Amino acid sequence: MAEPQRTLEGKVALVAGATRGAGRGIAVQLGARGATVYVSGRSTRGRRSEYDRPETIEETAELVTAAGGHGIAVVADHLVPAEVEALVRRVDAERGRLDVLVNDIWGGELLFEWDGTVWEHDLDNGLRLMRLAVETHAITSHFAVPLLLREPGGLVVEMTDGTAEYNASRYRVSFFYDIAKAAVLRMAFALGHELGPRGATAVALTPGWLRSEMMLDAFGVSEANWRDALEKVPHFGISETPSYVGRAVAALAADPDVSRWNGQSLSSGQLAGVYGFTDLDGSRPDAWRYMVEVQDPGLPADTTGYR
Repeated sequence: MAEPQRTLEGKVALVAGATRGAGRGIAVQLGARGATVYVSGRSTRGRRSEYDRPETIEETAELVTAAGGHGIAVVADHLVPAEVEALVRRVDAERGRLDVLVNDIWGGELLFEWDGTVWEHDLDNGLRLMRLAVETHAITSHFAVPLLLREPGGLVVEMTDGTAEYNASRYRVSFFYDIAKAAVLRMAFALGHELGPRGATAVALTPGWLRSEMMLDAFGVSEANWRDALEKVPHFGISETPSYVGRAVAALAADPDVSRWNGQSLSSGQLAGVYGFTDLDGSRPDAWRYMVEVQDPGLPADTTGYR
């Protein structure tokens, strides 16, 4: 299907944590709708973060512009309040408004340990993971939400892993990871109570099994041949590109009735069914339904009816 275009022209977004993965996908898809998108992060062409990966915020900004929007890269460590405050002041000075805030700061891939108990997990790594995943979101909202509330209809998207329903009854990876993702879900709930009466909306949003740059590298494949990984990891067939959750955010941002979702936990697959967008290949992966109905019960991998 043809994706709607230019519906966010004149709107201003800040995607915090837009260097790679879901953040980059969201920024680009907001740009494809015509938005001006400020993209922030620590990885620049001049200096890499501890990830030591090639993706940069400058590259993300260029992709936003190439998609049809206006991408603006701003270096910011979202654990440093002064840097976040300066970022928001710049948005205010240059645009005078903020319509969409996406809190996608994470940075925990190199820090968490699979099934590592709280007493076995490296404590410094666990505490830093929680700071990167939770404290950054609180700092960013503290400074950015007043600008977002200046005009009615603003949207805050808290990015996490897993829906509230799914995570409520399932242990996610390890103590520190589980707590971090649960906290972000609760942030959206709390923000919904604070923003709703003031004319804005907050939601939590999760992608499914994301084919991020790091995930593709881990499986030794590229986006062009990602299905080659199914031989070793058959359930990877339900995976989705970062553009899919990006289109979910763009659909929310363009919805005049977005307040109906206030305070709720949403997924890319769920919203695709409501708004009618697709992933880049024309499919509509519904990863969290697949997890519950196929993967978690231990059934053979079969994405029929799920994408």
